[in-house]
Amino acid sequence: MGMPETMRAVRIAEHGGPEVLEVTEVAVPTPQAGEVLVQVSAVALNNTDLWTREGAYGRPGDPEALSGWRGPVDFPRVQGADVAGRVVAVGGDVDQCLVGRRVVVDPAIYDAEGPDANPVGLMGSERDGGYAEYVTASAERVHDVTTSPLADDQLATLPTAYGTALGMIERGRLREGETVLVSGASGGVGLALVQIARARGARVLAVSSESKIDAVREAGAHDVVDRARNVAEQIRAAAPDGIDVALDVVAGDLLSEGLPLLREGGRWVIAGALGGYTVTFDVRRLYLHNAQVIGSAMHTPKHFDLLMNLARQGRSSPLSPRRSPWIRPLRRRTNSPAGRTWERSSCTHSASGVVPYRRLGERRWWHC
Repeated sequence: MGMPETMRAVRIAEHGGPEVLEVTEVAVPTPQAGEVLVQVSAVALNNTDLWTREGAYGRPGDPEALSGWRGPVDFPRVQGADVAGRVVAVGGDVDQCLVGRRVVVDPAIYDAEGPDANPVGLMGSERDGGYAEYVTASAERVHDVTTSPLADDQLATLPTAYGTALGMIERGRLREGETVLVSGASGGVGLALVQIARARGARVLAVSSESKIDAVREAGAHDVVDRARNVAEQIRAAAPDGIDVALDVVAGDLLSEGLPLLREGGRWVIAGALGGYTVTFDVRRLYLHNAQVIGSAMHTPKHFDLLMNLARQGRSSPLSPRRSPWIRPLRRRTNSPAGRTWERSSCTHSASGVVPYRRLGERRWWHC
């Protein structure tokens, strides 16, 4: 059967609420030289998608500016950063052997070639993403996971949340036996941080709301701090010798109050500013104690390679996602798996093991 000429996609023509999402018929993209065409089997819904749609990222120096992940969005835009699917066509200079392979797409757009390149754009924000039946991607950014025991919907939860988490852990140089603090631990990135840090042999101290403490413990945290009480005091009680690494998606007061809790040579890694992006602290906490504050925007190609190796082995085991009801029009009458869209939780975990989705409203992070 030949390739269809058109496909259904969900795109936005302006910033706004869910009402700006439009299910429409568009041309199936043609892979250019160095690209592949992926038939989408699962795509996750992330905070990055919500905030890109809302224009809620802002910009340094102008936090209220309407912006996608890295600047103004070129409308109309097909959203969707996290894609799992199968390669169905390739462009010039791409190995035909990729056709038919099950893949996960690295959503990052990098500033250079090489394993340590920096992400400067995101699929679904700076280029069209996976809220469609087909999407093109660089052949270098599709990872063959044909042998992975994980289902497609599980694989689709990995790129943004687990990629961001692994990038933070790698940049923070977390080692076995160290004590690590994880803020926002009940969110998608936070749960991934807890799982990966625990798997690496760290002692995990997490910050969460009281209602989600059990879920965070289930993910692997040794101790959980209630964010509604005095956080710094609770951290001191749980880790009287201090913490080696902080993996932080909150910033704000937590950063200024938490820096004194770092041990000598400690590292504070930031990938979000849920608690506020303007922070005041005493710089002597850094240079007198060889401490570091490290910014972390998603992952590098090397970090993503590590994540995909875990996925192939089934060692990255995200909590089970559930299907999104609003995207069902993407599924054709043939009941093709293409266009099946899934939600990744950014908050809670139910007793059944299904992760319910909850919209986070106007909360903002920087490039997370």
